Amino acid sequence: MFRKVVRQSKFRHVFGQPVKNDQCYEDIRVSRVTWDSTFCAVNPKFLAVIVEASGGGAFLVLPLSKTGRIDKAYPTVCGHTGPVLDIDWCPHNDEVIASGSEDCTVMVWQIPENGLVSPLTEPVVVLEGHTKRVGIVSWHPTARNVLLSAGCDNMVLIWNVGTAEELYRLDSLHPDLIYNVSWNRNGSLFCTACKDKSVRVIDPRRGTLVAEREKAHEGARPMRAIFLADGKVFTTGFSRMSERQLALWDPENFGEPMALQELDSSNGALLPFYDPDTNVVYVCGKGDSSIRYFEITDEPPYIHFLNTFTSKEPQRGMGSMPKRGLEVSKCEIARFYKLHERKCEPIVMTVPRKSDLFQDDLYPDTAGPEAALEAEEWVSGRDASPILISLREAYVPSKQRDLKVSRRNVLSDSRPAAAPGAPRPGPSMPAASTNIAGLSGSLAGAGVCASQLRVVLPRRPGSWRR
Repeated sequence: MFRKVVRQSKFRHVFGQPVKNDQCYEDIRVSRVTWDSTFCAVNPKFLAVIVEASGGGAFLVLPLSKTGRIDKAYPTVCGHTGPVLDIDWCPHNDEVIASGSEDCTVMVWQIPENGLVSPLTEPVVVLEGHTKRVGIVSWHPTARNVLLSAGCDNMVLIWNVGTAEELYRLDSLHPDLIYNVSWNRNGSLFCTACKDKSVRVIDPRRGTLVAEREKAHEGARPMRAIFLADGKVFTTGFSRMSERQLALWDPENFGEPMALQELDSSNGALLPFYDPDTNVVYVCGKGDSSIRYFEITDEPPYIHFLNTFTSKEPQRGMGSMPKRGLEVSKCEIARFYKLHERKCEPIVMTVPRKSDLFQDDLYPDTAGPEAALEAEEWVSGRDASPILISLREAYVPSKQRDLKVSRRNVLSDSRPAAAPGAPRPGPSMPAASTNIAGLSGSLAGAGVCASQLRVVLPRRPGSWRR
């Protein structure tokens, strides 16, 4: 007989839990624009959500602590003349956010340290170069002030935000609409998923195609491609029979997928969120009410299903907190901000641990807020991995409880000791008489005569009365 061996993984028991209602963000009018964006971006200081706006485009920026009902008059960032399609926080400055819009512009905003007190209409810089709506904005992971934008004109533009100049224009690599863009770990390459069903790996500084896989997923519905930490590419898409799929690819051998899994027959686009520290991919379907998560390993079948978080309400969009914004002392390995129709609900992913100590295996050094390169250095050809920080300093030990001694009530449980010299109960003397003798002895010491007492006991055969 063969005994089934369960694969060992410290993430097997990861579970998701929504926060209580008073910690949600209520009465937010989430945008209804028909675009497969996350509609939400979050960092350790602020939550940004694209909202409905009349006569232009706007998004809401809230300090994380501002939970509860959001006033309808709360100020927004509202400089675009068309609906906002995508937003992205700068990884090197928690108060800078970029937005792309239907008005064909990219705008970069500086948010006040304590949040907005009045509507923000003036961006720090406006980047104009696209001829159609801009649906994707993505900051470079390691170089300061380098921003990528992609539009419905099938072009990818890379900007130096510090000087407001266009660095690279890639206008001949995509024949159709670009669904998404993802930088690799050090920002030397990026991959794209396109409406022509191809996944491409591109070197932006040379403007060349490094690798291409045609018909990565054969279905006609939108697909996504993201770079993993080891250089592999993870994709989500649809089969020819409209079943949702996940696949893992090696860009050096794009011929066949390393792994391919079919999930279900729902029709919402799958949005992948990747944690490079734990190698866990969280997959959220637009319109779904669940988040599936998978661990990526070096051994077949490479994509290992872990679990599913399920709730009642479908999600309109999703934001993911960077690792440095998590509560390390609670063994939190991911936090998502799920958009409902009129609400944003944080969902906490936790690895259950009995120990209150810092968990080194769950929290390796992670990318910090410091840029590894300046924009000019990156343009000159230099590459650098993210500057890592330890999360141990963010660890807050659990509050020590005061010592409480719970004493047994000695008086209620103990029986009165017999007076010295009083006879012990025996065959010739009933136990009740012993108690009376002891009682009369103690009363005599208090000046009370025992003859003043009258004790009546139930009459039984052989009993006595005094």
